[in-house]
This record gives sequence, C-alpha cells and structure tokens, in this order.
Amino acid sequence: MWGLLMVACLYGAVEYCLRGQTDKSLDDASLMPFADDPEAARRVEQATGKQINAVAPEEAKPGWANLDM
Repeated sequence: MWGLLMVACLYGAVEYCLRGQTDKSLDDASLMPFADDPEAARRVEQATGKQINAVAPEEAKPGWANLDM
C-alpha cells in the first residue's frame, strides 16, 4: 500500500516539475551534455539525426600563454 502511494507521489512530483516543458525544450536539454565537445556532438548528430548547437572550445589569443596553475 505504501509503495503504491510513494510511486503515485513520485509520478505527481515529476509531472508537476515538467508541466511547462515542450518536446523541443526537453529534447534540447537531453542533448546539452554533448554541446561542449564538437566531436561527440557530431557523432550524436549522425546517430540521432538531431542538430546539436555545439560550442567550439576557446583558442588561445596570439601573444597570450595558457598557464595551468
């Protein structure tokens, strides 16, 4: 009995948290882990057919040194 009540409460909480989301926003959120790795983003795009807006890693500016501290 308690298990069924707990499952119902969990389902209600998830539905409440996701009530304002669209399919597009949920799709974009599921692809975010690949946004900072262009190579992984390319592989996921090929596998799923969905476009990922990948962010290219920053390149060092001329005259500036990248120091690891």
